[in-house]
Parts: sequence; C-alpha cells; structure tokens
Amino acid sequence: MPQMRPLDPAFPIDRQIAIDTGPLVLVNVFTLDRDDEQIFLRVWQDDAAFMKQQPGFISTQLHRAVGESPTYLNYAVWESSAAFRAAFTHPEFRAKIGAYPSSAVASPHLFQTVAVPGICVA
Repeated sequence: MPQMRPLDPAFPIDRQIAIDTGPLVLVNVFTLDRDDEQIFLRVWQDDAAFMKQQPGFISTQLHRAVGESPTYLNYAVWESSAAFRAAFTHPEFRAKIGAYPSSAVASPHLFQTVAVPGICVA
C-alpha cells in the first residue's frame, strides 16, 4: 500500500472529498524506488481501469518525470466530488491500493478550475 503524504497537510484528501462540488481534477503525485516502476505501472493500470468504469469519471492521464526521476503524476477529471468520493472509498478500490509497492508515496489533491480574465475560463 502506498504511503499517503498530503500536498497540503492542513487539508488532506479525506477532508477534501467531504466537500460537495464539481467538476474537479484529481492530481496525484507518486514517488517510488526505480526498482518498483514496473510494479507501480501495472497496479496503476489496474486502478485506472477500475476508475474508468465508475460513474462520474471523465478521463485520466499518467505522466512520468523527465530524466531519471521515478516520479509520476496522475491527472484525473471527475464530474463531481461525490462521484470521486464513491469511487475512492469503494471497497474494491481500497483493496486494490494494497498492491502498490511499499516504496510508493502518493500525494493526492483535488482542484477546481479558476477563471482568470483574458487567460482561461472556469
């Protein structure tokens, strides 16, 4: 099971998923030992396949850090925090995360779009 290290220790994922909002983006940064990368990728693929079947899931993309760093970023879009919460707390998903290598550290955080005049829309 990966260790959980919040991006913002004052407001971890367990508090974030309690807020009803949407749409939202999950950003999850994973660090791990280089020797565990293939295991990590297989487990993440299995998790992503499960999430893809859940109501409210829109999309996901996994990114790997440039160079030698075994750091990954998962970006997933959800219709609502309620949909993400249902998937994230689902017993089948909770069982799946136990397959991650012990070196994995996950830092999940939820985000919403922000409108900036002349630059981007919310």
